[in-house]
Amino acid sequence: MSFDGRLLSGVGVLAAVVESGSFVGAAGILGMTQSGISRAVARLEQRVGVRLFERNARAVTLTDEGRRFYERAAPLFSELDEAVMDVGRAATAVRGSLRVSINPLVLRIFLAPRLNGFLAAHPDLSLSVDARDDPGELVAEGFDVAVRFGEPARSGHIVRRLVDTRVVTCASPAYLARRGHPRRPRDLTAHECMHYIDPATGRPFAWEFHRKGRVEKVPVTGRLTLNDGATMLILCEEGHGIAQTLEFAAAGLRDGRLVDIFPDWNGERFPLYVQFPSRRQQPAKVRAFVDFVAATVR
Repeated sequence: MSFDGRLLSGVGVLAAVVESGSFVGAAGILGMTQSGISRAVARLEQRVGVRLFERNARAVTLTDEGRRFYERAAPLFSELDEAVMDVGRAATAVRGSLRVSINPLVLRIFLAPRLNGFLAAHPDLSLSVDARDDPGELVAEGFDVAVRFGEPARSGHIVRRLVDTRVVTCASPAYLARRGHPRRPRDLTAHECMHYIDPATGRPFAWEFHRKGRVEKVPVTGRLTLNDGATMLILCEEGHGIAQTLEFAAAGLRDGRLVDIFPDWNGERFPLYVQFPSRRQQPAKVRAFVDFVAATVR
């Protein structure tokens, strides 16, 4: 017997008649007319090929076949109700599994020290974290949330801008003592500059300098190309060369290990955003993680 939606609807009517004891009672439960209930039962009886109810002026009772059918169907309806309730709890309860993709610098600097507190606040949640710069395909790769730098590609996803951070050009005091302090951006052509790969294109970022609406592009050169910002900053602090990085990541600027070479040319800003699939009813676990990221970064 092939399954269709009308069969499920008919079984629902059958259950309402049994539980209420009459067609009138079932009509009240389901918001239907008594004649509608009668027609639904007749269609179901025709579908299964046997009479399910004995009808008389005083009562409606199940036939033997109807009773066996109801006893088989009732547990299925109970399981269906439990399934609906279980899924519905996802809208209000932070539970289940959550898979997120996060920029490595954001993960290391901001989120990693606080993830334990987030998980402690949500003991029914399991979290899978993928640290990567590559924007990737959120839904196709099975991620619930992504945290990325740069302007997001146009998509059907929900994008929430969290913060803008300045792009700074920095070097170690030791490097500047050895090679001299560039006075203006174009002086960098005579220096060792580290290239950082743009994950969206697979090519190194171009070096730009912004000041009061003016943009100057400089074709820098260097022997080292990386796709890991933390490693680049370590090498920069050790004096290998000059790096362009995001201000929030350059902790060395705050304790003297790095020097902001062009403080008057750092008007370029890079956005950090969180992205998640567009759904009319977001699971509570997604909302909780997005709010956690936003609060932590800010």
